[in-house]
Amino acid sequence: MIPAMVAVVLLLLSSASSQMMGGLGQDLSDLSYRTTDFSTRLYRAVARRTDDNVFLSTFTLCTGVSALMNAATGSTQEQLQQTLSQAGMDPQRVADLFQSFRTSISQGGGEFLKQGVAVFPSQSFEMSASYVDLVQTKYGGKAQNVDYSTPLEAADTINRWAQDQVGESIQTLVTQLDPQTQLLLATAASHRVRFTLPFNASQTREERFYVDKYHVVMVPMMFRSDKYFLAYDRQLQVGVLKLPMAEGVAMLVILPDEGVDITDVEDKVTAEKVQGWIRQLKKTRLEVQLPRFLLERSYSLQDVLQTMGVTQVFQDEADFSNMGGTKGPKLTQVVHKSIINVDETSTTPATDVVFSSPPPRLTINRPFLFVVYHEATSTLMSIGRVADPKKT
Repeated sequence: MIPAMVAVVLLLLSSASSQMMGGLGQDLSDLSYRTTDFSTRLYRAVARRTDDNVFLSTFTLCTGVSALMNAATGSTQEQLQQTLSQAGMDPQRVADLFQSFRTSISQGGGEFLKQGVAVFPSQSFEMSASYVDLVQTKYGGKAQNVDYSTPLEAADTINRWAQDQVGESIQTLVTQLDPQTQLLLATAASHRVRFTLPFNASQTREERFYVDKYHVVMVPMMFRSDKYFLAYDRQLQVGVLKLPMAEGVAMLVILPDEGVDITDVEDKVTAEKVQGWIRQLKKTRLEVQLPRFLLERSYSLQDVLQTMGVTQVFQDEADFSNMGGTKGPKLTQVVHKSIINVDETSTTPATDVVFSSPPPRLTINRPFLFVVYHEATSTLMSIGRVADPKKT
C-alpha cells in the first residue's frame, strides 16, 4: 500500500514540476520574442544614424534597461516597459525570467558572452538592499553609488568595473563625466566567436571587399567548404547563412543581393523576420567566403532611447522610488560598449569537407548584416552591420 502511495505522490510531483517547467518555457519563449523585438527596434534606431560599422550587444542592453525598469514605478516604469516590449508583464516576473535566461546561456558553456550591467546612481541617492540584491541575483549586475563630484575618479571606478566584468579587451567605457550626473546606466560586452565548422587559416586569402561602387578594400577572406544551413528571402532579396558556434549560439549572416541597398534591408529587420529566417533555413552543400573582422563600438544612447519613446526617465518627473523608497534620481547617461572578433578560431581543428563535385560558392564581399542568437530560446543576443571589415 505504502509503495503505491509513494508512486502516486511522485507522479503528482512530477506532473506539477512538468507543468511549472512548461509554464516557464512558455514565459521564456514570450520574453525571448519581446527581447528580440526590442533588439531589432534598437538596432534600426542606431543604424539610421550612421553609414559606418555597427555592433550592439542587444541582450546586454535589454538586461540593463530591464534592471532600470525594476527601479522605476508609475508612468516612468510603464514607458520603459513599452519600449522594452514588456507591456503587461509583471516586473518581478521579468526579473525572474532574466535569471533563467542567464542560467540557460551558462549551461551552454557561457564563454561566448562576457557582459557587465551596472546601475550607478550618485552618492546623494540611497539604494535599498533589496534593489541592490535584485540587480545582482536576477540580472547578474551591479548597483553601486558613485561620487560624480570628482569626475576623473568616477570614470576610473566605472572603467575598472567594466574591465573586471568583461576583461582587458575593454580599456575605457567612459571618458568625460558631468559632475552633475545623477544616474548612469552602463553596459559592456565582449563576444568570443568559435565556429563549430571552423575556417581553415591556411586557406585565408586577401580578397576584394566592395564597400560601395566607388570604394574597394582588400581584406583577409576566410574559406570553408561544408554543409551549411541557408535561406533566401525573396521579399528583401537577401541570402541568409547560418554559421553554428560553440556554447549553444549561432550567427546568421544576411547578405543583400548585388544592387540592393543595405539600409532598405535594415528598415525591415524585425523580430518576426529574424525568427522567420531561422525557420526557413535548409541544409545545402556550400563553399563560404567570409571576411575576417573585429568590431569595437561605443555608444551613448540617451538620444536613441528618447526616439524610441523613453523620455520621462531623463526628466525631473522620473520616478525611481523602487530603487530606494524616495523619488530617486533622473537618468543622465546610458553608455554601451561591445566587442566581437570573427576569425578562424574554433572548437576543433579545421578540415574542409571534400565533395565529388564543387558546390556553389557564397562570397560575402559587400556590406552585410549579422545576428547572433541563442539557439535553445531563439533569443537575439547581438546584431551588427559590417560596412567595411578593415575598420573596427
